[in-house]
Amino acid sequence: MTSTISYNDLKELVGKSPNLVLIDVRSTGEVARGCIPGSINIPIEMIDSALSMMPQDFKASYGVNKPELNAPELVFTCQSGGRAARATTKARSLGYTNARTYPGGYGEWSYKDGM
Repeated sequence: MTSTISYNDLKELVGKSPNLVLIDVRSTGEVARGCIPGSINIPIEMIDSALSMMPQDFKASYGVNKPELNAPELVFTCQSGGRAARATTKARSLGYTNARTYPGGYGEWSYKDGM
């Protein structure tokens, strides 16, 4: 499986796929200015510890179930792809084999979605 996902492919999943786990790794301040609908904010510096949490601790911290290691639609996003790529690499190193990056990030999403 490719390690990236396009705007069009992600757009097809957002709000439609029950399997989508979309993690925005930008800072809380950045996310407060706008985010992709349904995304979960876990700042990049917290990714390693968040994905290493026990499932009940993850749910208590982030309000959603922790993704399974084989989650089919685990996608990381940021503003323009750099931090998301680092998060995807970290997730894959922890065993999340299907983790992908949305390289366009919120910058591309907000531009195309606002058109």
